[in-house]
Amino acid sequence: MESLKEAQSSGNGGIQVSCFSEAINDVTLHFQIIRLCRQIYAWISCNSAKFGNLYAAAPMPPTKNGASVSCMLGGASDNTGTGIARRLVLKTGLHIILACNIPKNSPMLEAEAEKMLIKKLINLGYTKPKSESSSS
Repeated sequence: MESLKEAQSSGNGGIQVSCFSEAINDVTLHFQIIRLCRQIYAWISCNSAKFGNLYAAAPMPPTKNGASVSCMLGGASDNTGTGIARRLVLKTGLHIILACNIPKNSPMLEAEAEKMLIKKLINLGYTKPKSESSSS
């Protein structure tokens, strides 16, 4: 994996933006993370700047210990980003808006994209401490 480009800014009244791209084999994954108050917007795209499907995910009450995910835009049969959005909620404890443009039926690419995104969220300090997220 080779990082192609990275940019960060945080001078927008608490809004933090991070953009980066990673090359895996012959595929380039593009990422954008926007940290807002109590929520994260994340965009993942494969080989283009296309928006893709849009998912909204929210933490459930502590007694339920889970996440609720809904597809806001895009095909109902393509659930590529549903699992990623759910696991991001469990890792961060925050509301997640995820735009995902990863080809359908590409589980290895989806797993790599999720791994890179979570690694970046950890580096940015956006995840819960291990003791809080160990139940996921």
